[in-house]
Amino acid sequence: MAAPTLARRCGRAAGLWGGPRRAPPPLPLRRRAHERPRRARGAGGLLAAQCERGLFQEVFPAQSAEEQLPGLLEPGRPPLTAYCGFDPTAESLHVGHLLAVMALLHFQRAGHNVIAVVGGATARLGDPSGRERAREPLSAEQVRAHARGLRAGLGRLFENHRELFWAAGGGRLGQAALLDNACWLGRQPLLDFLGGAGGRLRMGTLLSRQSCQARLRSPEGMSLAEFLYPALQAYDFLHLHQHHGCRVQLGGADQMGNIMSGYELVTKMTGTDVFGITVPLITSTTGDKLGKTAGNAVWLNRDKTSPFELYQFFVRQQDNIVEKYLKLFTFIPLEEIDHIMEMHAKEPEKWGPQKRLAAEVTKLVHGREGLESAKRCTKALYYSSVEALEAMSDQELQELFRQAPSAELMLEPGMNVLDLCRKANAIPDGPSGYQKITDGGVSINGIRVTNPETVLILGQHILKNGVSLLRIGKKNYYVIKWLQL
Repeated sequence: MAAPTLARRCGRAAGLWGGPRRAPPPLPLRRRAHERPRRARGAGGLLAAQCERGLFQEVFPAQSAEEQLPGLLEPGRPPLTAYCGFDPTAESLHVGHLLAVMALLHFQRAGHNVIAVVGGATARLGDPSGRERAREPLSAEQVRAHARGLRAGLGRLFENHRELFWAAGGGRLGQAALLDNACWLGRQPLLDFLGGAGGRLRMGTLLSRQSCQARLRSPEGMSLAEFLYPALQAYDFLHLHQHHGCRVQLGGADQMGNIMSGYELVTKMTGTDVFGITVPLITSTTGDKLGKTAGNAVWLNRDKTSPFELYQFFVRQQDNIVEKYLKLFTFIPLEEIDHIMEMHAKEPEKWGPQKRLAAEVTKLVHGREGLESAKRCTKALYYSSVEALEAMSDQELQELFRQAPSAELMLEPGMNVLDLCRKANAIPDGPSGYQKITDGGVSINGIRVTNPETVLILGQHILKNGVSLLRIGKKNYYVIKWLQL
C-alpha cells in the first residue's frame, strides 16, 4: 500500500506525471515535471527525493510508471538496475554529461545497481537527436581511443563518489559496472538483428520522432545509419535487460525518443514493464546546449579542462541559477541548501553558494587533490598569494597559464627587473619598455615593481620553487623558470 501514497506525493505534489489521473492513453505517453516541486519534508524514496531536487524531468511510460515505479524504488525493496549510455564522440566527458552521471549515482546511493554503457558501437553511427546535420564520421581506432578515455573518466567519478561522498555505515551502496556496447553489438550478425529486434520496431513510430522529422526535412537529409541509431540503442536496453536485469534507462531530455524505442522493443520481446527517466539539459546563458558540437564544452578530463577552470566555471554562476545547480550537481541535503541560500541573501558579496557548488563538483570530478589544486590556483591568480604560488607544481602552472609564454633563464649576478622583462620578451626595447615599468605596469609574483634597476632577490622576486610569475599590464602573464639556482 505504500506505493500509491508515494505516487500521490511525488506525482501530484511535484507534477512528475502532470495533473489528476486520466484514463489510460491508447499508446504510452510521457509527462513532464513542468511544475516547480513543493517541498515535502521527510518524503521517502528515490523518486520523491529526485523529484524535489529537479533531477528527474520526465518518466516514461506515464501510466505504468505512476502505478509501479514509486513502489519498486521504495527503500527496503530488492534493488533495481538502471543504466545510462555515453557515446565516445570525444576522449572526455563534459559538464553536459554530468547530470546523467548524477542520476546514476543517486540510484546507487539508494541501494540500486547501475551500469554506465560506453557506446563503442553506436558512436560509429552518430546519434541524430537534436542535430541539424550528421556528425563527422569517426574511425574505429578513434572510437576505441575515445572509449578508453570515457571509461577512465567514468571510473574516476564512481571512485571519487565512493571515497569522498559515501560515508561508512551509510547503508548499502549499489554496485556499479562499466560496459561497452561494442561487446554485444559488434558481435551481432546483421540478419539476426534485422530479423529479431528489427521486426519488432515499427517504421511509423521511428519516422514520427521529432529528431527524425527535422532531419528528413533538412537539405542534407538523413542517412540510413543515423536512422537506425535508435534501433541499436533500443537493442542496448534489451541486451541489458536480458543479461543484467536492467529495467530503467536514464538519459538527457533529448534522449526521450530513443528511450521510447527501447521501451517498445523490450516490452514487445519480453513482456516486462520497463521505464525511462530523463534529466534536464544544461545550457549556456544564451540557451545553447553545453557540449562539443556547440564549442562550449567544459570537459571533465584534466588534460582538456583543469580543476581550476572547472572550479571557476561553477563559481561564476549567477544567483538566479546557483540554487538550481546546488540541487542538481551536488548531494547536499535540501535543508542545507536552503540555509546556504538564506546566508547568501544576507551576505551576497561572499558568493557562498557559488563557492560551495564549485567545491563539491570539483571534488567529485577531480578528487580532493584536484580541489586543493583549484583553490591554490585561485589564490595565486586572484589573491596574489605568494604561498599558493610557491606551492604550485609545474602541471598547475601550465594549467593556470595555458596561453602564457614561458621562459627558462639563468640568474646572473646583479640581474635586475629590466633585464628580466627584456630577456622574457615581455616589454619592448628602448625607452617605452623602461617607462612601462616606471608607470607601474609590471608586477612580479603579484607585487608591483616601479624601479627598473631593482636587483632580483631570491625569496621575493624568485620563489622557493624556482619560479617567477611576471605580469605586464592586467592580463599578460609570463612564467619564468630559473635554472641552476
